[in-house]
Amino acid sequence: MAKMSRLRRQEALTGYLFIMPWLLGFLIFTAGPMLFSLFASFTNYDITSQMRWVGIDNYRRLFFDDQFFWISLGNTAFYAVFAVPLSIAVGLTIAVLLNQKIPGQRVFRTIFFLPKVLTGVAVLLLWLWVFNPDFGPINTFLRSIGIKYPPFWFGDPSWAKPALIIMSMWGAAGGYIIYLAGLQGIPKELYEAANLDGASPMQQFFKITVPMMSPTIYFKLITGISAALQFWEAALIMSEGGKGGPSYSTLFYGLYMWQTAFGDYKMGYASAMAWILLFITLAITLVQNHFSRRWVYYEGEAKE
Repeated sequence: MAKMSRLRRQEALTGYLFIMPWLLGFLIFTAGPMLFSLFASFTNYDITSQMRWVGIDNYRRLFFDDQFFWISLGNTAFYAVFAVPLSIAVGLTIAVLLNQKIPGQRVFRTIFFLPKVLTGVAVLLLWLWVFNPDFGPINTFLRSIGIKYPPFWFGDPSWAKPALIIMSMWGAAGGYIIYLAGLQGIPKELYEAANLDGASPMQQFFKITVPMMSPTIYFKLITGISAALQFWEAALIMSEGGKGGPSYSTLFYGLYMWQTAFGDYKMGYASAMAWILLFITLAITLVQNHFSRRWVYYEGEAKE
């Protein structure tokens, strides 16, 4: 009995030694900074002066005194509401098309996967040229079809966010690979039975493909909203001097938080913004999880 107990202790010690590198990394690079940022959110921490406890003043100022907090939150919500559903639709559509037996299938799959491997900044600079109001290909095409005054895109508050949403579809196309994996897991017998019953391709898509793909769609919805709430890098490069212009139309929450932390050095204030974003993300995820029971179907699961 004593021998077995000693053996178990040795096995446990070996296990702890194996997870120690990960555990140390988690404590130093994740848990530690998170706890410090939580503490800093209740202080006036700004790097240059002595840290002083201010209680909930940072949170109070954000909700009641800071108009840019609400502007950035509204811009981010607008982006998430339109970009996430569109990215799901684009990715799923491309996956369905590339799941067909067509000539050059592998070539097309490689081409559509390119957005995932290309450097982000280089792609953004390319998009600056695409949306150039004078000689960009989009406005050149619009003029060729009779539109004399095409949008000014990133110079127009009304078109800046739609331009960023259009640009985000480039990355959405590269996400088709997850949908493609889900599509190839759908039993072919379901489509064969539907064909025998005379179901059209559109009926098969909405009655078989979408329900069977709902777990994958739900996963992309969760990750898509999380990414949209943290969206800021493209706005930093594409907007006027990275200030969220024109007229703060591209001042997203993440960009405002970055400006506050690394432009104004108000680390305590930015930490409060980060924790508010965390709780917003958690709340949205919980709501999604609650309603997912109504539309997400798993194979073998019975729905009432």
